[in-house]
Amino acid sequence: MKKFRDIAGYMLGGVLFVVLLPTIMWLASGMPALVHIGALRASVTGALILGGLALSVWTIVYMKRRGKGNPMDAFDHEIGSRTQHLMTDGPYRLNRNPMLTGTFIYLFGYIVWLWTWQALLVWIIFVAIMIVQVLSEEKRLRRDFGEEYEAYCRRTGRFTP
Repeated sequence: MKKFRDIAGYMLGGVLFVVLLPTIMWLASGMPALVHIGALRASVTGALILGGLALSVWTIVYMKRRGKGNPMDAFDHEIGSRTQHLMTDGPYRLNRNPMLTGTFIYLFGYIVWLWTWQALLVWIIFVAIMIVQVLSEEKRLRRDFGEEYEAYCRRTGRFTP
């Protein structure tokens, strides 16, 4: 059952963040053609999408190996297994939420690709929801890891180094 929940958590995250949100951005933008955006925009888009995905995947793999858990924990509802260890190195030395930072960067690549205010608005709404989620998660981390987490917060930014 635990393995099923972990797989379901990864699949849910992948569908939500990698497929559904870019699709919503595209639909909200009026379904523009996705070709012929010019070399500069295509390069920036590619760098943002690939860089964001790389950071998120690195974090997920690291979380599974080092933290022995799954990133799907939404608004204090455990979807997959929660991490057993506070992670402060690897991608977590960059900031406290590297997977989410990677997702923000990845989705910002779609803003550059679509180049519409509607895509930007979807991104802003998503970021706002995720900030609320992070604040909820921080309460749980304080409860689970106490002073160790407090010390980590003092030396590491929420989304920036």
